[in-house]
Amino acid sequence: MGYGAIFVWETIGTALLILLGTGVVANAVLKNTNGNNGGTLFINVGWAFAVFTGASVANPSGAHLNPAVTLGLAIADKVSWDKVPFYFAGQMVGAIIGAMLCWATYKLQFDKHDEPQNTLGIFSTAPRVAGTAWNLVTEIIGTFVLLIWILESPTVKTGTDGVPQFGNSALGYAGVAFVVLVIGTSLGGPTGYAINPARDLGPRIAYAFLMPIKGKGDGNWGYSWVPVVGPLVGGALAALLSLALPAS
Repeated sequence: MGYGAIFVWETIGTALLILLGTGVVANAVLKNTNGNNGGTLFINVGWAFAVFTGASVANPSGAHLNPAVTLGLAIADKVSWDKVPFYFAGQMVGAIIGAMLCWATYKLQFDKHDEPQNTLGIFSTAPRVAGTAWNLVTEIIGTFVLLIWILESPTVKTGTDGVPQFGNSALGYAGVAFVVLVIGTSLGGPTGYAINPARDLGPRIAYAFLMPIKGKGDGNWGYSWVPVVGPLVGGALAALLSLALPAS
């Protein structure tokens, strides 16, 4: 696939991912919505199926939607390195667009929200207990789980009897959604499980510089590098382990 097509599909898919993912948080957090106080599981399920939707649409490009996924696949020699910048660019642009579409959807609710200074969390993650090293470890572990599943999950192959064995490929992108759901419910408590640099940084940029939310807080830039570096490290470690594992 050409560079331009990669950029377009990753932009569209990531925009849908972020629109629906941040949208479920907005629905749960903002006042005067039908989903107010929906709770953590409500949010985790929404994010999981946001991944399913975005990935399904972005299938032509391989539906990375995540720089950590792209980096891991490149290290594992499943994506050529010359394509990596175009994946990254599409993911970041799409994340910013998706965040802005979420704001537009809930514009009236943002206008009436009585704690506008606390709305960054709708778009980006933050630790429940601040501790840079351990927050970084949490993001590394969560992303490692995602990438090792992507790299090692069984795919279609023909058995010795000639019968196809479909493995998890029969689930399509629903399989990825299930993994994201369990990461959120199991490992998302400490930091909000960014597990995706674009998912966190793109909306953070949109919030800080583009969204006209009166009385909004700052971008919490001191923490912003953790959900970028952690997922990239986790993705790289999963890819290195995948390379070291014996062939199945």
